[in-house]
Amino acid sequence: MKIHITQGRVIDPVTQRDSQSDLFIAAGKIVALERCPAGFTPNRVIDARGKIVMPGLVDLAARLREPGYEYLATLESEMVAATVGGVTSLSCPPDTDPPLDEPGLVEMLKHRAHGREQTNVYPLGALTQQLQGLRLTEMGELYDAGCIAFSQANAPLLDTQVLLRALDYATTFGFTVWLQPQDAYLARDGVAHDGEVASRLGLPAIPTCAETIAVNTILQLVRETGARVHLCRLSSASGVDLVRAAKKEGLPVTCDISINHLHLTEHDIGYFNAHCRLIPPLRSVRDRAALCAGLVDGTIDALVSDHAPVDVDAKQLPFEAAEPGATGLELLLPLTLAWARSQALPLVTALARITSAPAKILGIPAGQLSPGQPADLCIFDPEREWAVTPKNLKSQGKNTPFLNHLMQGKVSHTLVGGFIIHEDARA
Repeated sequence: MKIHITQGRVIDPVTQRDSQSDLFIAAGKIVALERCPAGFTPNRVIDARGKIVMPGLVDLAARLREPGYEYLATLESEMVAATVGGVTSLSCPPDTDPPLDEPGLVEMLKHRAHGREQTNVYPLGALTQQLQGLRLTEMGELYDAGCIAFSQANAPLLDTQVLLRALDYATTFGFTVWLQPQDAYLARDGVAHDGEVASRLGLPAIPTCAETIAVNTILQLVRETGARVHLCRLSSASGVDLVRAAKKEGLPVTCDISINHLHLTEHDIGYFNAHCRLIPPLRSVRDRAALCAGLVDGTIDALVSDHAPVDVDAKQLPFEAAEPGATGLELLLPLTLAWARSQALPLVTALARITSAPAKILGIPAGQLSPGQPADLCIFDPEREWAVTPKNLKSQGKNTPFLNHLMQGKVSHTLVGGFIIHEDARA
């Protein structure tokens, strides 16, 4: 299909383009901007007046819940949620049931997720067998099956010798290891930040040092091995400082934060709001300010949805017993726009954190609007408001701290490989 997108405000974080322009698509790729190529006759014209045309979102953390947790969400429902949110590429953690520790499981997931009218899915392979932190997986075979990197998800890896061997192995073959920095012993049984809210509510706490000790350990092992490491979901000011210093040192480290932690703090727990039961926990106002500053100055590379659909009943339990996690695929774009407005940031800068920067971490051809690149696009109305309600969310998970909040910014079209996979005539 040949598509002509007219009169849109085209934003491309890679080339720093931010101007009204036409865009032309053929054979699944962008063929031109501004001027129509010779002999180009479109099969479809999309009027993007008053809308923004940008690269499709790239989300580094989206649990699709298959295989094994279909009662929480299905691949079908979460792929629809991704397209509605303008997400054209995503990576999913390996903490399924069974975990993604065998090539056959990865191939099955890739096969089910593959389709010309669906978001691109890039699985993370399990770093250790069954995510038990004892024996390494066959990373080479998992990579050949389609894994883009290797992770423990939220599962602890207590034995630092195993982690050292994993980083050594990954370095040998050029693989990237994704680690969530949280000391399992210091975080044991904790559910909230070790601050005034946890004290007032009597909740077991997770101190900031649970993150910083883990970050320090990982960085020292990176110095020893030279491994490429991506730190997932930083949450503290101290953690940001450590990563900033590591980058100045030249260590091959990247990191991301959850969109929830960019907007919320421990105070949003209120009176035991289980929708704010997250991993890592929501931290202090000072920590949130440091996350924002780190995102602006480039210390933090990417924003993620940390999408984790949870059953309604599991969120109606007492805070300590509630299942952690929040749905986020459909909220990543409007919450990023809200952050940009609050900081008076240029959109080209803010949108880089959910497009080109995460695409670079994944090493995939996405996140830019240059001729010859895959036509993975998101078109949205930056002014349109919509309410976050269970009815409006396409994800099977309706669990989010932003439930019943108004969002500004709604996706009208999502394209993957030149195919229109989502279209909302109202947006």
